[in-house]
Amino acid sequence: MKINLLMAVFLGWLASAQAQTTNSFPLWPEGAPGALGKEDKDIPTLTPYLPDPAKATGAAIVICPGGGYGGLAPHEGGQYARFLNEAGIAGFVLKYRLGSGGYRHPVMLQDAARAVRLVRARAGEWKVDPKRIGIMGSSAGGHLASTLLTHFDAGKPDAADPIERQSSRPDLGILCYAVITLGQFTHQGSMHNLLGKDPSPELVRDLSNELQVTKETPPCFVWATYEDNAVPVENSLQFAEALRKAGVPFDLHIYQKGQHGLGLGTRDWNPEQRHPWTRDCIFWLQAQGFAK
Repeated sequence: MKINLLMAVFLGWLASAQAQTTNSFPLWPEGAPGALGKEDKDIPTLTPYLPDPAKATGAAIVICPGGGYGGLAPHEGGQYARFLNEAGIAGFVLKYRLGSGGYRHPVMLQDAARAVRLVRARAGEWKVDPKRIGIMGSSAGGHLASTLLTHFDAGKPDAADPIERQSSRPDLGILCYAVITLGQFTHQGSMHNLLGKDPSPELVRDLSNELQVTKETPPCFVWATYEDNAVPVENSLQFAEALRKAGVPFDLHIYQKGQHGLGLGTRDWNPEQRHPWTRDCIFWLQAQGFAK
């Protein structure tokens, strides 16, 4: 009986997840700028995960999964979106173009900026507040999120495409064991996939995002673990220090335990088994007016 119940729960979750992912749509219906072809790898998409209307807060977060700019980790995409849905927040999982598909910067940033603009432009359709749209990323996805947090623009008021008229500035950021710097403490694989071989020192500096924080950078929730042996904790520490110097509000959490890529901390859906960052993040999101 217990096994049958567990199977029923799993099948119900699987059906829900499959129903959600069928909602994916391309960021550019007519084809993405700079596309190298028309295969799946050439088509950046967004997948909406909307909360129960009775719980919805009107806030939304674009989610950038990690994967070293060479892949996209599912547990840092859809699972995060469903976690946010529990707090009444709409999640939008971004499938951005990758170094493994032949792409290099600034294509990834272009995709992330377009995602934020798109959610803002269609806010009425999804019943979200265009002034409460954040971005979230893990590992290399955290680098992409931190890049947009420090390299946004106000949009082009005279653009023919109404989406491009929107600002790409997120209203807050959540950075999970993120690659931030391309300096001493970077993740070499992510850097190679993003920039290729022998990038210029100027480009490396421009995308070392701890060096690009200003007073205009949005508030951030930053967390990492001491045990992370893939992306050194200095990435998060340096970014938090830069936020502090610029006068940008932030939460910083360094947990002793937890290997790189831990996501929610559990592959099942038991909130009691999740990593403590999940509770700390919701507490912070409530203070930002994003979560109930």
